[in-house]
Amino acid sequence: MELSAAELENEAKRLFSHLGKLGWSLDACKTYAPLTLEINYLKKEKNAVILAHSYQTPDIVYGVADFTGDSYGLSKQAAATKAGTIIFSGVKFMAETAKLLNPGKKVYVPSLDAGCSLADDITAEDVRQLRARHPGAPVVCYVNTTAEVKAESDVCCTSANAKKIVESFKEKEIIFIPDEHMAKNLARETGKEIISWHASCVVHRDFDGRKIDAIRKEFPGIKVLTHSECPPIVASASDMMGGTTDMEKYVAGSDAPSFMLVTECGLSDRLRSEHPKKEFVGMCALCPYMKKNSLANILEILQGEKKENEVEIREETAAKARKSLERMFELSS
Repeated sequence: MELSAAELENEAKRLFSHLGKLGWSLDACKTYAPLTLEINYLKKEKNAVILAHSYQTPDIVYGVADFTGDSYGLSKQAAATKAGTIIFSGVKFMAETAKLLNPGKKVYVPSLDAGCSLADDITAEDVRQLRARHPGAPVVCYVNTTAEVKAESDVCCTSANAKKIVESFKEKEIIFIPDEHMAKNLARETGKEIISWHASCVVHRDFDGRKIDAIRKEFPGIKVLTHSECPPIVASASDMMGGTTDMEKYVAGSDAPSFMLVTECGLSDRLRSEHPKKEFVGMCALCPYMKKNSLANILEILQGEKKENEVEIREETAAKARKSLERMFELSS
C-alpha cells in the first residue's frame, strides 16, 4: 500500500500524542506509522474490528484498537459489533469467547502462541470429575478457560463480576474454577464455601505482599490496587481488589497522589498515558502470552495470510458454552 509523506507524518504525530507520554520518541512513532496506517485502512476496507485487552502493548492499544478493555467489556463489545470480522488482540480464550458470541462472524487471534496458564491447566473432564465429587454444587468458571470448560459449567464470570455471580446462587457450596487465588479471595468476600482448582495466573501468582508495605512507606498516601488473581495475602493488603476496569475507574475517580497497580504492566502503561498528572509506581509483571501479539501479525491477518489463526469451535460445544456466557450477562446486568 502506497502512503504519502503527509499521511505518514500525521499518523506519527497521532501516535506520539499517546505514546510520547510513555517515553516514546517521535522517530519511534514514525517507524510504526506505516504499519498502523495500513492496518487501519485495511480494517475499514474489510469491515473488521480490532479488540485489544488492556495488557496489550501501547502500539496496538493506541495504534489500531477500536475497543480496549477487560474480558467482560470486550465480551460485550464482541456481542454488539456489526463488523463481519473480529481480530481479538489478547489471548486465545478471549478470541474463543468472541466467536461464541458471534458464531456467524470470522474471529481471529493474532498469535497462536497467545495461550493462558489458567486456561491450559483445566480440562472439560476435570470439570466433570469435580461435579461428580460435589453433586449439587453449581460450577462457576472464570472466563480464562477454554470453550470446552465453559460448556461444562453453569455460568461464566470475569474478575469484574465474579463476586456478584457467586453471590447470586442460594447454595452455600460453589465450585469455582480454575484460579485458586481468586477462589480464596471470593470465599473471603462472599462467605461461601468455595471448592477450587489448583491453577494460577503466571502473571499474578508471584506478587509479594511485603513489597506493598515497603512501597507504602516510600510513597505516603499511595493507593494499592490489586487484581483478584493475586494471592489473598496480597489482595488483603491492598486498598482495592478487582479487575482491570475496576482499577481504571478507581484511578479516574481518586485524588490520591500515586498508585501501585499489582497486575500486568500493560495496564500501567495505559493509565500512565491517560492520566499523565498521576504517578504510577511499584510492581507489575509482563504476561508472556499477551505479548505474543504484534502489529505485524495483525496486518498479516488483514492481508489474508494467517487463515490458520481463525477461531473455530464445534457447534455442540459452542451451544453449551454460549449458555454459560449468556447467563453471565443475565446475572451481571
